Amino acid sequence: MKIFVTGVGGQLGHDVMNELNQRGYEGVGSDLAPSYSGIQDGSAVTGMPYVSMDITDEGSVETVLMKEKPDVVVHCAAWTAVDMAEDDDKVEKVRLVNAVGTKYIALACKKLNCKMIYLSTDYVFDGLGEEPWQPDCKDYKPLNVYGQTKLEGELAVSENLEKYFIVRIAWVFGVNGKNFIKTMLNLGKTHDRITVVNDQIGTPTYTFDLARLLVDMLETERYGYYHATNEGGYISWYDFTVEIFKQAAALGHEEYDPQHMMVVPVSTAEYGASKAMRPFNSRLDKSKLTEQGFTPLPTWQDALARYLKEVL
Repeated sequence: MKIFVTGVGGQLGHDVMNELNQRGYEGVGSDLAPSYSGIQDGSAVTGMPYVSMDITDEGSVETVLMKEKPDVVVHCAAWTAVDMAEDDDKVEKVRLVNAVGTKYIALACKKLNCKMIYLSTDYVFDGLGEEPWQPDCKDYKPLNVYGQTKLEGELAVSENLEKYFIVRIAWVFGVNGKNFIKTMLNLGKTHDRITVVNDQIGTPTYTFDLARLLVDMLETERYGYYHATNEGGYISWYDFTVEIFKQAAALGHEEYDPQHMMVVPVSTAEYGASKAMRPFNSRLDKSKLTEQGFTPLPTWQDALARYLKEVL
Protein backbone atom coordinates (compact mmCIF):
# COMPACT_ATOMS: atom_id res chain seq x y z
CA MET A 1 0.00 0.00 0.00
CA LYS A 2 1.16 3.50 -0.81
CA ILE A 3 0.04 6.20 1.62
CA PHE A 4 0.16 9.94 0.90
CA VAL A 5 0.26 12.18 4.00
CA THR A 6 -0.46 15.92 3.94
CA GLY A 7 0.80 18.30 6.60
CA VAL A 8 4.01 16.43 7.45
CA GLY A 9 5.50 19.67 8.72
CA GLY A 10 3.04 19.47 11.64
CA GLN A 11 2.70 17.37 14.78
CA LEU A 12 0.53 14.54 13.46
CA GLY A 13 1.85 14.20 9.90
CA HIS A 14 5.36 13.74 11.31
CA ASP A 15 4.26 10.82 13.50
CA VAL A 16 2.06 9.20 10.84
CA MET A 17 5.03 9.05 8.44
CA ASN A 18 7.22 7.45 11.10
CA GLU A 19 4.51 4.89 11.92
CA LEU A 20 4.14 4.00 8.23
CA ASN A 21 7.89 3.51 7.95
CA GLN A 22 7.94 1.30 11.04
CA ARG A 23 5.30 -0.97 9.49
CA GLY A 24 7.05 -1.16 6.15
CA TYR A 25 4.56 0.90 4.14
CA GLU A 26 5.50 3.24 1.32
CA GLY A 27 4.80 6.72 2.67
CA VAL A 28 4.99 9.99 0.74
CA GLY A 29 4.91 13.20 2.77
CA SER A 30 3.62 16.54 1.58
CA ASP A 31 3.34 20.14 2.72
CA LEU A 32 3.52 23.64 1.27
CA ALA A 33 7.27 24.07 1.88
CA PRO A 34 9.64 23.08 -0.97
CA SER A 35 11.24 20.41 1.26
CA TYR A 36 10.43 18.76 4.62
CA SER A 37 10.23 21.61 7.16
CA GLY A 38 9.40 19.79 10.40
CA ILE A 39 11.70 18.99 13.29
CA GLN A 40 15.04 17.56 12.17
CA ASP A 41 15.07 14.81 14.78
CA GLY A 42 16.72 12.13 12.66
CA SER A 43 13.50 10.07 12.57
CA ALA A 44 12.38 8.32 9.37
CA VAL A 45 10.17 11.16 8.13
CA THR A 46 13.18 13.43 7.62
CA GLY A 47 14.49 11.14 4.87
CA MET A 48 11.28 9.75 3.39
CA PRO A 49 9.90 10.79 -0.03
CA TYR A 50 8.45 14.31 0.02
CA VAL A 51 6.42 16.32 -2.49
CA SER A 52 5.55 20.00 -2.19
CA MET A 53 1.79 20.54 -2.72
CA ASP A 54 -0.47 23.54 -2.20
CA ILE A 55 -3.79 22.05 -1.11
CA THR A 56 -5.56 25.34 -1.91
CA ASP A 57 -4.55 25.00 -5.58
CA GLU A 58 -6.80 22.49 -7.36
CA GLY A 59 -4.29 22.03 -10.16
CA SER A 60 -1.46 21.29 -7.72
CA VAL A 61 -3.56 18.72 -5.84
CA GLU A 62 -4.72 17.04 -9.05
CA THR A 63 -1.25 16.92 -10.60
CA VAL A 64 0.53 15.58 -7.51
CA LEU A 65 -2.04 12.96 -6.50
CA MET A 66 -2.60 11.68 -10.05
CA LYS A 67 1.15 11.25 -10.39
CA GLU A 68 1.63 9.58 -6.99
CA LYS A 69 -1.50 7.37 -7.25
CA PRO A 70 -1.74 6.54 -3.52
CA ASP A 71 -4.00 3.84 -2.07
CA VAL A 72 -4.76 6.08 0.91
CA VAL A 73 -4.52 9.82 1.64
CA VAL A 74 -4.15 10.81 5.30
CA HIS A 75 -5.10 14.48 5.35
CA CYS A 76 -3.41 16.09 8.36
CA ALA A 77 -2.83 19.55 6.87
CA ALA A 78 -5.05 22.26 8.37
CA TRP A 79 -5.19 25.84 9.55
CA THR A 80 -5.13 25.36 13.35
CA ALA A 81 -4.41 28.88 14.66
CA VAL A 82 -7.87 29.24 16.21
CA ASP A 83 -7.71 32.87 17.35
CA MET A 84 -5.96 34.17 14.23
CA ALA A 85 -8.68 32.51 12.14
CA GLU A 86 -11.12 35.11 13.50
CA ASP A 87 -9.27 38.02 11.87
CA ASP A 88 -11.30 39.45 8.99
CA ASP A 89 -8.32 39.27 6.63
CA LYS A 90 -7.70 35.59 7.48
CA VAL A 91 -11.19 34.05 7.20
CA GLU A 92 -11.00 33.45 3.45
CA LYS A 93 -7.54 31.87 3.77
CA VAL A 94 -8.70 29.59 6.61
CA ARG A 95 -11.66 28.43 4.51
CA LEU A 96 -9.39 27.81 1.53
CA VAL A 97 -7.13 25.58 3.63
CA ASN A 98 -9.66 23.74 5.81
CA ALA A 99 -12.67 23.46 3.50
CA VAL A 100 -11.76 24.11 -0.14
CA GLY A 101 -8.39 22.34 0.04
CA THR A 102 -10.03 19.34 1.69
CA LYS A 103 -12.61 19.23 -1.11
CA TYR A 104 -9.87 19.23 -3.75
CA ILE A 105 -8.21 16.27 -2.01
CA ALA A 106 -11.54 14.43 -1.68
CA LEU A 107 -12.28 14.90 -5.40
CA ALA A 108 -8.83 13.57 -6.32
CA CYS A 109 -9.38 10.57 -4.01
CA LYS A 110 -12.68 9.95 -5.78
CA LYS A 111 -10.95 9.86 -9.19
CA LEU A 112 -8.30 7.50 -7.80
CA ASN A 113 -10.87 5.40 -5.93
CA CYS A 114 -8.57 5.56 -2.89
CA LYS A 115 -9.31 5.78 0.83
CA MET A 116 -9.16 9.09 2.70
CA ILE A 117 -8.65 9.85 6.37
CA TYR A 118 -9.66 13.37 7.40
CA LEU A 119 -8.69 14.73 10.80
CA SER A 120 -11.38 16.91 12.34
CA THR A 121 -12.18 18.39 15.74
CA ASP A 122 -14.71 18.62 18.56
CA TYR A 123 -15.05 22.29 17.50
CA VAL A 124 -17.70 21.22 14.97
CA PHE A 125 -20.07 21.06 17.99
CA ASP A 126 -21.19 23.92 20.26
CA GLY A 127 -19.25 22.67 23.30
CA LEU A 128 -22.23 22.96 25.65
CA GLY A 129 -23.56 20.48 28.20
CA GLU A 130 -21.65 17.70 29.90
CA GLU A 131 -22.54 14.66 27.78
CA PRO A 132 -19.69 13.30 25.62
CA TRP A 133 -20.20 13.97 21.91
CA GLN A 134 -21.01 10.87 19.86
CA PRO A 135 -19.07 10.36 16.59
CA ASP A 136 -22.26 9.99 14.53
CA CYS A 137 -23.95 13.06 16.08
CA LYS A 138 -25.00 15.49 13.35
CA ASP A 139 -26.00 18.33 15.67
CA TYR A 140 -23.32 20.66 14.34
CA LYS A 141 -23.05 24.16 15.81
CA PRO A 142 -19.48 25.45 15.44
CA LEU A 143 -18.56 28.33 17.74
CA ASN A 144 -15.84 29.89 15.61
CA VAL A 145 -14.31 30.16 12.13
CA TYR A 146 -11.93 27.26 12.74
CA GLY A 147 -14.78 24.94 13.76
CA GLN A 148 -17.00 26.09 10.89
CA THR A 149 -14.32 25.53 8.25
CA LYS A 150 -13.36 22.12 9.68
CA LEU A 151 -17.03 21.14 9.49
CA GLU A 152 -17.12 22.28 5.86
CA GLY A 153 -14.10 20.03 5.32
CA GLU A 154 -15.96 17.10 6.90
CA LEU A 155 -18.92 17.66 4.59
CA ALA A 156 -16.65 17.90 1.53
CA VAL A 157 -15.34 14.43 2.42
CA SER A 158 -18.64 12.76 3.34
CA GLU A 159 -20.54 14.19 0.35
CA ASN A 160 -17.95 13.15 -2.24
CA LEU A 161 -16.56 9.84 -0.97
CA GLU A 162 -17.68 6.48 0.32
CA LYS A 163 -14.27 5.18 1.43
CA TYR A 164 -13.49 7.68 4.18
CA PHE A 165 -12.68 7.93 7.86
CA ILE A 166 -13.49 11.21 9.60
CA VAL A 167 -11.58 11.19 12.89
CA ARG A 168 -12.26 13.95 15.41
CA ILE A 169 -9.54 14.71 17.91
CA ALA A 170 -8.93 17.27 20.66
CA TRP A 171 -6.14 18.85 22.73
CA VAL A 172 -3.37 17.57 20.47
CA PHE A 173 0.32 17.37 21.39
CA GLY A 174 3.38 15.93 19.65
CA VAL A 175 7.14 16.41 19.41
CA ASN A 176 6.98 18.39 16.15
CA GLY A 177 5.57 21.88 16.59
CA LYS A 178 3.85 24.00 19.23
CA ASN A 179 1.34 22.73 21.75
CA PHE A 180 -0.12 23.33 25.21
CA ILE A 181 2.46 21.22 27.07
CA LYS A 182 5.40 23.07 25.53
CA THR A 183 3.73 26.40 26.34
CA MET A 184 3.21 25.41 29.99
CA LEU A 185 6.77 24.10 30.35
CA ASN A 186 8.11 27.38 28.96
CA LEU A 187 5.90 29.44 31.28
CA GLY A 188 7.00 27.32 34.23
CA LYS A 189 10.61 28.31 33.63
CA THR A 190 9.89 32.03 33.84
CA HIS A 191 6.92 32.29 36.24
CA ASP A 192 6.25 31.14 39.78
CA ARG A 193 2.47 31.46 39.36
CA ILE A 194 0.20 30.85 36.38
CA THR A 195 -3.57 30.78 35.96
CA VAL A 196 -5.24 28.05 33.91
CA VAL A 197 -8.93 27.57 33.09
CA ASN A 198 -10.76 24.80 34.94
CA ASP A 199 -14.18 24.89 33.22
CA GLN A 200 -13.21 23.61 29.75
CA ILE A 201 -13.29 19.81 29.88
CA GLY A 202 -11.81 17.25 27.48
CA THR A 203 -9.00 14.74 27.00
CA PRO A 204 -5.56 15.20 25.44
CA THR A 205 -4.40 13.39 22.28
CA TYR A 206 -0.77 12.34 21.78
CA THR A 207 0.01 12.28 18.06
CA PHE A 208 2.42 9.34 18.49
CA ASP A 209 -0.47 7.19 19.78
CA LEU A 210 -2.98 8.61 17.31
CA ALA A 211 -0.68 7.81 14.37
CA ARG A 212 -0.73 4.13 15.33
CA LEU A 213 -4.54 4.13 15.36
CA LEU A 214 -4.78 5.91 12.00
CA VAL A 215 -2.53 3.30 10.35
CA ASP A 216 -4.63 0.57 12.01
CA MET A 217 -7.68 2.21 10.39
CA LEU A 218 -6.30 2.55 6.89
CA GLU A 219 -5.56 -1.18 6.90
CA THR A 220 -9.35 -1.79 7.15
CA GLU A 221 -12.56 -0.83 5.39
CA ARG A 222 -14.44 0.07 8.58
CA TYR A 223 -15.30 3.51 7.27
CA GLY A 224 -17.22 6.28 9.01
CA TYR A 225 -16.95 8.83 11.79
CA TYR A 226 -14.74 8.22 14.83
CA HIS A 227 -13.59 10.05 17.92
CA ALA A 228 -10.03 9.46 19.07
CA THR A 229 -8.24 10.91 22.09
CA ASN A 230 -6.16 9.22 24.73
CA GLU A 231 -8.03 7.31 27.46
CA GLY A 232 -7.70 8.18 31.14
CA GLY A 233 -10.82 10.24 31.80
CA TYR A 234 -12.05 13.76 31.15
CA ILE A 235 -10.09 16.64 32.70
CA SER A 236 -9.79 20.42 32.65
CA TRP A 237 -6.82 22.36 31.28
CA TYR A 238 -6.00 23.12 34.93
CA ASP A 239 -5.92 19.38 35.79
CA PHE A 240 -3.69 18.78 32.79
CA THR A 241 -1.26 21.52 33.80
CA VAL A 242 -0.99 20.22 37.37
CA GLU A 243 -0.12 16.75 36.04
CA ILE A 244 2.38 18.17 33.52
CA PHE A 245 4.30 19.93 36.30
CA LYS A 246 4.00 16.98 38.68
CA GLN A 247 5.50 14.58 36.15
CA ALA A 248 8.17 17.09 35.04
CA ALA A 249 9.23 17.60 38.66
CA ALA A 250 9.37 13.81 39.18
CA LEU A 251 11.81 13.62 36.25
CA GLY A 252 14.17 15.89 38.22
CA HIS A 253 13.12 19.31 36.93
CA GLU A 254 12.72 21.04 40.29
CA GLU A 255 11.56 24.33 38.78
CA TYR A 256 8.17 22.68 38.24
CA ASP A 257 7.59 21.41 41.76
CA PRO A 258 4.84 23.06 43.89
CA GLN A 259 7.42 25.00 45.95
CA HIS A 260 8.57 26.83 42.82
CA MET A 261 5.48 26.78 40.65
CA MET A 262 1.90 27.55 41.66
CA VAL A 263 -0.97 26.72 39.32
CA VAL A 264 -4.18 28.65 40.02
CA PRO A 265 -7.54 27.48 38.62
CA VAL A 266 -9.77 30.18 37.08
CA SER A 267 -12.97 30.20 35.04
CA THR A 268 -12.94 31.06 31.34
CA ALA A 269 -14.71 34.33 32.25
CA GLU A 270 -12.05 35.18 34.83
CA TYR A 271 -9.24 34.29 32.46
CA GLY A 272 -10.51 36.77 29.89
CA ALA A 273 -12.01 36.36 26.46
CA SER A 274 -9.94 35.05 23.60
CA LYS A 275 -10.75 36.16 20.06
CA ALA A 276 -12.40 32.82 19.28
CA MET A 277 -15.06 31.28 21.48
CA ARG A 278 -13.83 28.05 23.08
CA PRO A 279 -15.99 24.98 23.83
CA PHE A 280 -16.60 24.18 27.49
CA ASN A 281 -17.46 20.58 26.64
CA SER A 282 -14.80 18.85 24.53
CA ARG A 283 -15.68 15.38 25.85
CA LEU A 284 -15.56 12.91 22.95
CA ASP A 285 -17.15 9.46 23.22
CA LYS A 286 -14.62 6.96 21.88
CA SER A 287 -16.54 3.69 22.44
CA LYS A 288 -17.06 3.23 18.67
CA LEU A 289 -13.33 2.45 18.34
CA THR A 290 -13.62 -0.77 20.37
CA GLU A 291 -17.01 -1.57 18.83
CA GLN A 292 -15.31 -1.53 15.41
CA GLY A 293 -12.36 -3.62 16.59
CA PHE A 294 -9.76 -0.87 17.00
CA THR A 295 -7.41 -0.66 19.98
CA PRO A 296 -8.03 2.52 22.02
CA LEU A 297 -5.16 4.89 22.76
CA PRO A 298 -3.29 4.52 26.09
CA THR A 299 -4.19 6.84 28.99
CA TRP A 300 -3.24 10.48 28.67
CA GLN A 301 -1.22 10.19 31.89
CA ASP A 302 0.90 7.46 30.29
CA ALA A 303 1.15 9.42 27.04
CA LEU A 304 2.30 12.52 28.95
CA ALA A 305 5.00 10.52 30.77
CA ARG A 306 6.39 9.19 27.47
CA TYR A 307 6.16 12.61 25.84
CA LEU A 308 8.00 14.45 28.63
CA LYS A 309 10.88 11.98 28.37
CA GLU A 310 11.09 12.96 24.68
CA VAL A 311 11.02 16.73 25.11
CA LEU A 312 12.62 17.47 28.50
